[in-house]
Amino acid sequence: MLIVTSDMPGTTQPAAGRLRVVIAEDSVLLLAGLTRLLDSSGFDVAATAGDADELLAVLERARPDLVIADVRMPPTHTDEGIRAALAIRERWPDTAILVLSQYVEERYAADLLSANTRGVGYLLKDRVADVTEFLDALRRVAGGGTALDPEVVAQLLVRRRGRDPLEDLTQRELDVLALMAEGRSNTEISRSLVITDSAVSKHITSIFAKLGLYPGDGGDRRVLAVLRYLGAGTA
Repeated sequence: MLIVTSDMPGTTQPAAGRLRVVIAEDSVLLLAGLTRLLDSSGFDVAATAGDADELLAVLERARPDLVIADVRMPPTHTDEGIRAALAIRERWPDTAILVLSQYVEERYAADLLSANTRGVGYLLKDRVADVTEFLDALRRVAGGGTALDPEVVAQLLVRRRGRDPLEDLTQRELDVLALMAEGRSNTEISRSLVITDSAVSKHITSIFAKLGLYPGDGGDRRVLAVLRYLGAGTA
């Protein structure tokens, strides 16, 4: 399984020291495992929450660097967690959020990923296969980057009406875009695809042009290349 992560050029990494994390998860066993993993990996688990209301109450007190939230939480186990994530983005926009779930909640996920791409992630529990990559994804999100599972991107793209603009990309451009989504630098992409740095730059320029992303539009085009068509108002 590949964890898709995207760095934003110019993004600052988290300050030295232990990152303060709040975990919202109603599975006792998973919560205990995550807490132990993060504690042993240099994170400070400031608080935990078992439902969305408790999560928002905890945020008032803890003010963490990063929130890890499940999508489906009590009382209805439908979309409480991701709706809480949207509320957190509105009330505490500087708090990074990683949604960690078994499901893609399309209705709210598109809003979460399109409103503000800084410091946000969405990973699927069953597809996290490498602990080191998972911890790296947490640090990237806490530092203002983006971490997405490719299945999340795929489902949200299918949700959009009309023609998929990615159909305009050549296979090589899709290969480059996939590696960009992993947070790879141009040099790393060139090594992976066995092409020159210059060729990578040309492919990226073409990708931006085909997706209608231009320097004066604002935002980070490397992230927007993945997220551009995920939510309302981004077409």
